[in-house]
Amino acid sequence: MAKNNNKTQEEPLREQLWKAADKLRKNIDAAEYKHVVLGLIFLKYISDAFEGLYQRLQQGEGDYAGADPEDRDEYKAENVFFVPEISRWSYLQARARQPEIGKDVDIAMDAIEKENPLLRGVLSKVYARGNLDPTSLGGLIDLVGNIALGDAKVRSADVLGHVFEYFLGEFALAEGKKGGQFYTPRSVVQLLVEMLEPYNGRVFDPCCGSGGMFVQSEKFVEDHQGKVNDISIYGQESNQTTWRLCKMNLAIRSIDSSQVKWNNEGSFLNDTHKDLKADYVIANPPFNDSDWSGDLLRKDGRWKYGVPPTGNANYAWIQHFLYHLSPSGQTGFVLAKGSLTSKSSGEGEIRKELVEARLVDCIVNLPPKLFLNTQIPASLWFLSRNKANGKYRDRTDEILFIDARNMGHLINRRTREFSSEDIQQVVGTYHNWRNPDGNYEDVKGFCNSASIKRVKELDYVLTPGRYVGLAVEDNDFDFNERFTQLKAEFEDELKEEAELNQKILENLARVRLKDEH
Repeated sequence: MAKNNNKTQEEPLREQLWKAADKLRKNIDAAEYKHVVLGLIFLKYISDAFEGLYQRLQQGEGDYAGADPEDRDEYKAENVFFVPEISRWSYLQARARQPEIGKDVDIAMDAIEKENPLLRGVLSKVYARGNLDPTSLGGLIDLVGNIALGDAKVRSADVLGHVFEYFLGEFALAEGKKGGQFYTPRSVVQLLVEMLEPYNGRVFDPCCGSGGMFVQSEKFVEDHQGKVNDISIYGQESNQTTWRLCKMNLAIRSIDSSQVKWNNEGSFLNDTHKDLKADYVIANPPFNDSDWSGDLLRKDGRWKYGVPPTGNANYAWIQHFLYHLSPSGQTGFVLAKGSLTSKSSGEGEIRKELVEARLVDCIVNLPPKLFLNTQIPASLWFLSRNKANGKYRDRTDEILFIDARNMGHLINRRTREFSSEDIQQVVGTYHNWRNPDGNYEDVKGFCNSASIKRVKELDYVLTPGRYVGLAVEDNDFDFNERFTQLKAEFEDELKEEAELNQKILENLARVRLKDEH
């Protein structure tokens, strides 16, 4: 761990680092600052990995006898990025207090991209900008330089990986609504992955953000004595800056990201993995997206179960996921809770077709305040191409409903997360129901295994509250829940209005000063 006697040992290292990094931020917007900090953490990671192999090559013992530490092929053979001298951490840290350090870091990032094709277009060159003063940048370099100082190189990489992941989450919290566009809360990701159990095979996320689904899948495999290469990663992202974060996030975990693609058009208009049939599709698509170019895709071959409305992409995403599933594939994803009941523009008919095709396996109702970028109530869907494939119990004519609305705990006034115990309760319920040797039982108010016949009787509405034994909500409306959401949204609007008014006043003041001169 980093040696820093000025910090209290009660605070975890990553929290100490975050507080110190945030202090150096000064007046830089969190959305911009995250690229500064995360880029440096990534640079420290690849430099540490390079230096470790460089030393072994230089010593020339065993398999490294006669090796040249400046030979690029030696690094390629061990899946280590080659770092040129001007990009090595030791070189930059020695220059951290120089006034040109911002320019030096930009040059270092550019040199790394030129040496490593997999990183081209990934690293940010933002360090020479005027709003990042050299003193603060030098302090940040010294701070990052102390991460895992004195640890073995393998341990160093693990520490840096955890710090990178933690900082992603903290930046998402700092950005609020905008942060939710690139980050899915860790406890939600963990729940999705634990439910699906991706021990091996192809894992696909067509709206992959910063890559949280992939990182958690890799952790799941390793936690169960597997190897990272047991799964293959495929992804697509339409925001280039988010894609860059994803590529770094995966590289710092030694996950092959060569099949994680980016284009402006997105998964609907320009599917970069058209022929992929994945074993697992895990995703958190934008809720109720009305700007998905649905009018250009009315005759698309993916709409096997019905043409989704142009004003809402929820059922387009569902069918996109299904299109990419192998014959025995499974998918788990987040959607707005309204998708469970909506009948507008043919959505009810599509949902009916999905149920009748025996694709829906499990629905989980989520509590409020889990997501940073929306107060819209959410749910988890789990679909399976073949519910009678012999791997698990035959659930062809059943759907499991779980109501988790009262689970989780608040970590601050506006954000909730699941505990490990919460996750295991939901996961254990699903696995006991799904597995042939499970001891599943319905629990009133929490879970119910409903027949397709029962779902049909309820007009294919998939809200868990209708099945688990609670009173049917009038039009699925919960006054207290909705009032809390509206109050939070109103507070957000007032805050944004105040910020906008302040900016207008500042701009008017500038205009007045110019006129006076």
